[in-house]
Amino acid sequence: MSPLFQAKNEKVSAYVCLTKPRILTMVLVMSAAGFFLGAKSLQPLDTFIIMLLGTALSSGGAAVLNNYIERDADIMMHRTKTRPLPQGIITPAEALEFGITLVLMGVGLLAWQVNLLTGFLSLLTVFLYVLVYTPLKKVTWWNTVVGAIPGALPPMGGWTAATGSLDAGAWILFLILFVWQHPHFYAIAWMYKDDYKRGGFKMLPVVEPDGLSTFRQVIAFSIVLIPVSLLPTFYGMAGQLYAWGISVLGVAMLGIGVNLYRSHSIQDAKKLLRASVIYLPLFFALILGDSSF
Repeated sequence: MSPLFQAKNEKVSAYVCLTKPRILTMVLVMSAAGFFLGAKSLQPLDTFIIMLLGTALSSGGAAVLNNYIERDADIMMHRTKTRPLPQGIITPAEALEFGITLVLMGVGLLAWQVNLLTGFLSLLTVFLYVLVYTPLKKVTWWNTVVGAIPGALPPMGGWTAATGSLDAGAWILFLILFVWQHPHFYAIAWMYKDDYKRGGFKMLPVVEPDGLSTFRQVIAFSIVLIPVSLLPTFYGMAGQLYAWGISVLGVAMLGIGVNLYRSHSIQDAKKLLRASVIYLPLFFALILGDSSF
């Protein structure tokens, strides 16, 4: 393999890395679930595929712009210093151009080929994530609450792509995702509190190092998640199998959160993170498998 080919391959891989593929995959899963629940099928299939493509472009572009804005802080943190921008594989100008291009293509495609509401939600997601949440991370710990808003919008985008409207079901999906993100991200914040401090981020464990406020937030949102997650059954979106299954998952997450409150340990924070990561696909599996159509 020639050095030139290796360099090009490395650059392509770096561009892909900037889009945060793991997060992007979860965004697409959430969007697909929202579409399925809204349409009660994957039809029309062409709209579904275009929705996924547009969402992938705009979400990937938002991630690139996040990398661009946080490039100086990423150099300071152990877990991010090997990203393409801190490593100099991609220049800031290249990242900025790439991110803006992806966002414009994604939002434009959704507005043109799906509907204006879905395009607007995509643009709103990018705006809140890139221009509100990202800079707010260096200002106040409330960034986690604000960041949970764009993080909960993908299933709404899928729903509006299928229905063209924001019905109660879309808001229920948004609320569940909004609440779920808090234990998830507070676990991450506790695990990487020293890194966040080096990067100058005002995460709650950095602002209040004893962790008590962080653990109270974990417990409070874990408790709220249980009744909120039952709303699909009460609204008629899912049946009793979903209700029992999601209740068990919610109680399990709460129990792990309580252990973290008692121990303050990084190990229990990792357990909570794993539990939250497992919770989300199981939530979608349960609601899709027990949908009341």
